[in-house]
Amino acid sequence: MLQDHLNSSQLPTISNVRAGPDAEMDDEDCERRRMECLDEMSNLEKQFTDLKDQLYKERLSQVDAKLQEVISGKAPEYLEPLATLQENMQIRTKVAGIYRELCLESVKNKYECEIQASRQHCESEKLLLYDTVQSELEEKIRRLEEDRHSIDITSELWNDELQSRKKRKDPFSPDKKKPVVVSGPYIVYMLQDLDILEDWTTIRKAMATLGPHRVKAEPPVKLEKHLHSAKSEEGRLYYDGEWYIRGQTICIDKKDECPTSAIITTINHDEVWFKRSDGSKSKLYISQLQKGKYSIKHS
Repeated sequence: MLQDHLNSSQLPTISNVRAGPDAEMDDEDCERRRMECLDEMSNLEKQFTDLKDQLYKERLSQVDAKLQEVISGKAPEYLEPLATLQENMQIRTKVAGIYRELCLESVKNKYECEIQASRQHCESEKLLLYDTVQSELEEKIRRLEEDRHSIDITSELWNDELQSRKKRKDPFSPDKKKPVVVSGPYIVYMLQDLDILEDWTTIRKAMATLGPHRVKAEPPVKLEKHLHSAKSEEGRLYYDGEWYIRGQTICIDKKDECPTSAIITTINHDEVWFKRSDGSKSKLYISQLQKGKYSIKHS
């Protein structure tokens, strides 16, 4: 390319030299001058190529040296960002450790809270179960008392049956049974006295249900006195002159225990369900409120 440029630049000069009337150079001189110029250009091109190769090698050696410094960990361009990264790593590690301790403490507190709530719920359910069983037993006792008072028959057979169970039989003495004195026409059944009493009790109950005017007036049954007024009407609870509805916050109080805050969730005919502050659910029987075992008030 440089030779072509030289040729194109020298041709007009040669032509001009030949065309002039005072030209002193002949064709040989022009050719010699042209060859000298071409040699000089070749030398320049060779020098330029050598310089370019030398510069490339120097740059390559510089890059290799810098790479070796980076690999060995001595390059400033590598050490400064590395120091910044290590500082950030230490800060983030410290923050992660603090966050881990907080998470562990939170989980521990939540675990202890769940354990305490489970124990409180268990104790509450045990107390409710105890009160429920006690109420059922009292109700059974009351019904048995009603059945005992509703039997209209001489206690001779009843007492004989009870005494025959308590007495021990003597194998050497004959079993003497007191004869039952009856009057008028009678039918002898091959039944035990206890079966006869049970049948007679069932008959008296049926007669009392179908024809109360035919049955002899029974002695009044002593009812348990209620200390408080409590009842359920149309999904509302009436207790000691105040009405309570679902969703209200109440304070439940029991003797020898600290008051508990809760929210009413359901009001049934004979029981009230509520939710405590710890999330556990329990229930109260209206009979327990009437007897004074529990008391409630607006919170």
